Amino acid sequence: MGRVNEEVEDDTGAVLKYQRHANGRGFVSPRARVQPSAFVAATAYVESEARIGAGTTIGAGSWIDQGAIIGERVFIGQNVHVGRDTQVGGGARLGSHSRIGMDVRIASGAIVEADAQVPDNAAIGVPRKAGESRGFGRASYTADKAA
Repeated sequence: MGRVNEEVEDDTGAVLKYQRHANGRGFVSPRARVQPSAFVAATAYVESEARIGAGTTIGAGSWIDQGAIIGERVFIGQNVHVGRDTQVGGGARLGSHSRIGMDVRIASGAIVEADAQVPDNAAIGVPRKAGESRGFGRASYTADKAA
């Protein structure tokens, strides 16, 4: 079955410890909470203080940064980076190779297309704050196209 605990040295020389998740064998920090029914691909990482909801799928090569909260039944494609302290609502879909910045809010059911780059502090499909124009943010987010 292989080792359950792994150690990885980061760029600063610090040794980070991970446990292999039973469903998919991905790397999960002992300080993260990942529901047993979530799938974490063998080459995906979930950092400390992150929370992953039931039925969520995290694809190969993806990285869920510290403090991120991922809801239930979220699909995260391959090679996706979800930034620190980002929140992703249930049923959302994050396309492969997308980069989600820090402290981003993605509403339940929202779609982030493949290769998208979402800036820090963005809100996707989230009701606007008081004082802003009426309505909601975009329900989907696509990568900028070259002119």
